[in-house]
Amino acid sequence: MKPILLNSCAKAATAKEARFRINAPIAPARATRVVALDAAAAPVVRRVAEQEWADARFFTARPPRGNGAGHLADLVLVGTDGTESRLSDVLTGADVAVMVATDDDGAEAASAIGDACTLRGIMTAGLVLAAGHGGAGGPGYSVDGHAGAAVSALRPHARVIMVTYDEHDVSEVLTALRA
Repeated sequence: MKPILLNSCAKAATAKEARFRINAPIAPARATRVVALDAAAAPVVRRVAEQEWADARFFTARPPRGNGAGHLADLVLVGTDGTESRLSDVLTGADVAVMVATDDDGAEAASAIGDACTLRGIMTAGLVLAAGHGGAGGPGYSVDGHAGAAVSALRPHARVIMVTYDEHDVSEVLTALRA
């Protein structure tokens, strides 16, 4: 019996084995939508938007308004250039939605985004910037009641949540997502 080498799986020895090899390249980018959920998150998202991204679009959520029947109307998002878009249009073709928050002011927007993404099968992530400590280059953040409230607001609507002290982590997460 021959030992199984670590690189054995990477080398198909026969034509029969080679037909199971995936030859398609990894997709270079994901269509990513980044939404600031509150006023303090908006300037962070605008700064991150200034970097070069393959297929990422950046927005700030306007506070949602109900339609009178207890349901939220289609959420209005404001792009970094000031243009307004509807959430339903923004999510068309999206693979990932990243919500950025500093407190729970954007809880209703997070709910609307989370529900819309669930219906469309779009992955969601939440980044909470905790205020107070100094991060590299940022205004500084620390975990306090506001960050805890933001985590509680995002938890039901984001599959992954990260609490960070450094706004540069927003860029790092987007890079890891191939945005």
